[in-house]
Amino acid sequence: MYFAEDTYDAGKITQGESVTHTFTMENRGKADLVIKTATGSCGCTVAKYEEKPIAPGKSAPIEVVFNSTGKSGIQHKTVTIVSNATPDTKVLTLQCEVLPNNKNKK
Repeated sequence: MYFAEDTYDAGKITQGESVTHTFTMENRGKADLVIKTATGSCGCTVAKYEEKPIAPGKSAPIEVVFNSTGKSGIQHKTVTIVSNATPDTKVLTLQCEVLPNNKNKK
């Protein structure tokens, strides 16, 4: 399981915004690659992926969505990918700085 990038910096966002980034996973092995789980570090971070096997030499997207509602400051959120590859675990990171939403303040 190979990723050209395993960290994405979304820069500065406003509290309440969601950040979506697609990581591309490539199967550089000789057998089908099967993702068993993709687990976010908290409920605010979710990974979406196709659950079908990825053939050798092929790639597939893993979309990571971070919802900044209730968050502030520097955020480092992770998604842990578990597969049938060796090694079987890979951690992807999405980071950003969540700025206060001043719309409701007078």
